[in-house]
Amino acid sequence: MRYQGDFVLKPMLKLAGAAALLSYSMAGMAADVKSKLESQLGLEVSAVADSPIEGLQQVTTNKGLFYVSDNGQYFLQARIFDIDNGMQNVTEQSLATMRLNGIKQFEGSAIEFNAKNEKHVITVFTDITCGYCRKMHKEIDQLNALGISVHYLAFPRAGLNSKVYDEMVSVWCARDPKAALTAAKQDKSVKAASCDNKVAEQFEFGQSIGVNGTPNIILEDGTLIPGYQPAGVLAQALDG
Repeated sequence: MRYQGDFVLKPMLKLAGAAALLSYSMAGMAADVKSKLESQLGLEVSAVADSPIEGLQQVTTNKGLFYVSDNGQYFLQARIFDIDNGMQNVTEQSLATMRLNGIKQFEGSAIEFNAKNEKHVITVFTDITCGYCRKMHKEIDQLNALGISVHYLAFPRAGLNSKVYDEMVSVWCARDPKAALTAAKQDKSVKAASCDNKVAEQFEFGQSIGVNGTPNIILEDGTLIPGYQPAGVLAQALDG
């Protein structure tokens, strides 16, 4: 004798089995894409996820955000816009989330110039030899007076095997990193120093979210502003 439960249970088991098979298949596909990009393109892949477009995977790497066909054959650097939702920049939304999540790992290792009456916090990728970085730093008191705290992350533009990288390590490892950063941006010498630091990690994080110059400014919503902006303009954008 068959019970009514048999008619419900068996289809449910089949459904669960199909879902498990699909999940296994998708995991295998992601692993294949990751392996191919790392072996053939030399990228470091930290995440593979579904994109809004069927047939494309969204891939987070040490060199930025990309899209790859499910079979791993086609590789795209692109921006996806959702026409039905007012040309919403879907790619930028993903990047904004990446930026904000990435910033969290550097809490305690950024050089912070905090406003007394803080209204906003911006994160700035900086290079001590960059002219516009120096120009922005001259306005640090003005930014603080406007209620804007500035958290600096290192981005030695010449790379990790450069003199400026070594100099920025010395800044981050100085007894007073804030004073050392200000001195370096005034073309004053900074005493050589070394310590356990995250200068390289900050540089690599910058590359992974599309930073290719300095200053680059991350706002509180994850928006990335490339280049120098006067203190007043930044305040208007933040208060906006």
